[in-house]
Amino acid sequence: MTNLKIGGVPEHFNYPWYLTLKNKEYAKYNINLRWKDFPGGTGQMATALRDGSVDIAIILTEGIIKDIGDGNPSKIVQTYVKSPLIWGIHVAQNSKFDRIEQLEHATIAISRYGSGSHLMAIVNAHNLGWDIDKLTFKVVGNLQGGIDALTNGEADYFMWEHFTTKPFVDNNIFRRLGDCPTPWPCFVIAVRDEILEKYPEEIKTILQLINKKTIGFKSIENIDKILANRYEQQLEDIQQWLSITNWESENPISEKLIDEIQNKMLTYGVIQSTVNAGKFIKNMYI
Repeated sequence: MTNLKIGGVPEHFNYPWYLTLKNKEYAKYNINLRWKDFPGGTGQMATALRDGSVDIAIILTEGIIKDIGDGNPSKIVQTYVKSPLIWGIHVAQNSKFDRIEQLEHATIAISRYGSGSHLMAIVNAHNLGWDIDKLTFKVVGNLQGGIDALTNGEADYFMWEHFTTKPFVDNNIFRRLGDCPTPWPCFVIAVRDEILEKYPEEIKTILQLINKKTIGFKSIENIDKILANRYEQQLEDIQQWLSITNWESENPISEKLIDEIQNKMLTYGVIQSTVNAGKFIKNMYI
């Protein structure tokens, strides 16, 4: 039995993984795949890939591209969710701010440096013409940390996935001032180089099984009700999320797309230089 550790955010995007694991689909191929939740998001997962505490990560595209460029010994093996991620821009319910434009000099809560909440705050600032060098950040660890920081006045706004944070908007903990979608596919599957060298066939099998699950995911009977119940979402919110979310299947991420994303990240000031696209990807479908 090959033992492998996989991680991702405990959000609705990763429910297809939960189903394959629940059904013991990997065990049929002599693979013991163990899931670990990473509520701290991409920054936390990038660290886990580096230190070997996780072998595979379902991770935000911008975060892992930045971290591989900075030396993370991992590769992107394919896109997981090819549609953009919608980042909600949130303030506390009682905040003095009521328009995004007022946030230019405000303190931004982020889970970690290099996380999606950090990098997308830079993208949002660039889109609005703000001076990125003057942004002020407060590291809060995860979504709960963001809730606490805004509620306690330690930070002024917090960017997190629109639908995950919707219950906190409904419960009058947050007010959402707007959204900032990623200008690229949002989630990819990254694997440590050491694992790719030792277990290439097992990784191929894992990809084949998850791709088979995501292809038919939206047609699962009552999937909208199942997700709404599991993730404490309004049914209409889950239905909207399903309508705009598209998974990838068996298509390696191309060097052309990596170059396009890097060039956008360079323009946004998220990275300082580009790296040869071949450094980022491993084509498992050759």
